[in-house]
Amino acid sequence: MELENEKDEKESALNGESHANPAVLNTEADLSDREQADHAEDELEHIDYSTFTKSQFVDHLKELVKSGNQRKLDQAIREIKPLFDEQKERERTAALNRFILDGGSPDDFEYRGDEHTHQFDSLLKQIRDRKVQLQKSQEDQRNENLRKKTELLEKLRELVDSSDPSTQQFNQFKEFQKEWKNTGAVPVAQSKTLWANYHALVDRFYDNQSIYFELKELDRKKNLESKIELCAKAEKLKDIEKVRDAIKELNDLHHEFKHIGPVPMEEKENVWQRFKAASDAVYAKRDEYLKVLQQELAANFDHKSKLADEVAPYSAFQSDRIKEWNQKTKEVLELQKKWDAIGGLPRAKSKDVNKKFWSAFKTFFSNKSAFFKKLDEERGSNLKKKNELVQRALELKESSEWDKAANELKNLQHQWREIGPVPEKFREKVYKEFKEACDFFFEQKRNQHGKVEGEQVENLKAKEAVCAELEKHIADNTATPALLKELEGKFNQIGFVPKKDMAAIRKRYHEAAQKFTGSIQGITEDEKNQLLLENELADLRNDPMSGQKIFQKEQAIRKKITKVENDISTLRNNLEFFGRSKNADKYKEEFNAKIREADENLKQLKQQLKLLRTVS
Repeated sequence: MELENEKDEKESALNGESHANPAVLNTEADLSDREQADHAEDELEHIDYSTFTKSQFVDHLKELVKSGNQRKLDQAIREIKPLFDEQKERERTAALNRFILDGGSPDDFEYRGDEHTHQFDSLLKQIRDRKVQLQKSQEDQRNENLRKKTELLEKLRELVDSSDPSTQQFNQFKEFQKEWKNTGAVPVAQSKTLWANYHALVDRFYDNQSIYFELKELDRKKNLESKIELCAKAEKLKDIEKVRDAIKELNDLHHEFKHIGPVPMEEKENVWQRFKAASDAVYAKRDEYLKVLQQELAANFDHKSKLADEVAPYSAFQSDRIKEWNQKTKEVLELQKKWDAIGGLPRAKSKDVNKKFWSAFKTFFSNKSAFFKKLDEERGSNLKKKNELVQRALELKESSEWDKAANELKNLQHQWREIGPVPEKFREKVYKEFKEACDFFFEQKRNQHGKVEGEQVENLKAKEAVCAELEKHIADNTATPALLKELEGKFNQIGFVPKKDMAAIRKRYHEAAQKFTGSIQGITEDEKNQLLLENELADLRNDPMSGQKIFQKEQAIRKKITKVENDISTLRNNLEFFGRSKNADKYKEEFNAKIREADENLKQLKQQLKLLRTVS
């Protein structure tokens, strides 16, 4: 009777659990909420990837791929890809700058990336393909699990509705429980309803199986032991250093706790509160970690916002000087280094500040690229002009017209200096070609000049000998017009003399010729003057400036002719003023004598002018 009463009490407690089990259902809801929180925690927690190289990113992804943990992979991709893309963009920008500095055009630039970039892209595609396959597989599996659990519910309902309780029926029920537990997750939309139906059937079964109450109590005690063991494991999780690992293991414990089954009513709340307290300790640690993380992310945001403000003015920078562009590039890249050294940002704010920084960064380099493109066009034009000068210098290098070619080459050298720079890769080549052509000509000219100097020294000696012969005839008083013509022709046939001696020898020759003419016997002064003029004109023919000097001589004679003609006119006008005074005839004779002298002078000047015309 005492045993029967005890059984009634236990059945009564069981009935209380059956009809009032919000704790169980709330536990289910709490676990679902915890899993969502854990998932959010998984997304927020991350490894510090800011110092990773591209090679490390690739190796890390390979390890994650091997692990097969898709959630880890998803979280890693969200954190890694922006950092990897930034590195790839920096490398591309650096490669573009090198390509431009080497003389390349930005339009011709093509960035293919390195081996790590290709490996990363391949891994990314592999991960995404796997995720798509996994999601499809999981969805198919959930639908299959839904089908299986729906069938199990029908079987369990038939079992519960059976009016023939037995040990075999209880064992079959335990098998259904085991099969239900081993069947995985179902679509979220059907999860709560399915679980509520299952739990209601389980309660009904236990209520209906009062004849097997002792077995039920034993099973609940075993469930209690299992849940206490899970509580102990959960309590140790707060000591795990890595919050991510602790959360993952806690999720596994929650899943197991959820599927163990009911415990004795009197222990149900205690064991749940113990498990919840252990979970809350881990969640508190996670919350503290997230708090610190959010503070770090907020500080990072402040720093990067300042850098974005600093880099913004560079987007409007313009200059026509390479040095200034290079200086500003160093400053911008220094800001980029500071940016890269700062860690991650709050996800809600990262888009705007990233856009502000990188937009200004890319605008600056776009403007720089446009400047260098224009510069390349100018340098290309300069190269064309310098190549034309090179071709002309090559044409002149073999010329034997030394003075003319030398002057033109010097003019080409002046033009060369006036033309701006050419593309760097052609600078030395085109300059070398031009310099070699000029050097070749001037070397040949120097060699020729050495020969000419020797000839000019000999010419000087020959002209000094002619001067000496003139001076000897003057001293011997043996000068004649024919001898003057002979020595004159001999002197003028002799070539150039050294430039430093040119004026002295010409002066000596002209003085000797003048004295020689003056010492000739048996000719008039007019004839002597005629000889001197012819001698002077013969010398002018060999003068490099003969045209200019003959023109100057002609102008001087014309001025004299004009003056003499004016003097004659004046003298003749003055004759009209003399009357028939006592002394008039005397004055008229004087004026007529002056007029005759002036006419003779005019005649000589006109003969000289006529002679000049025959020379010119």
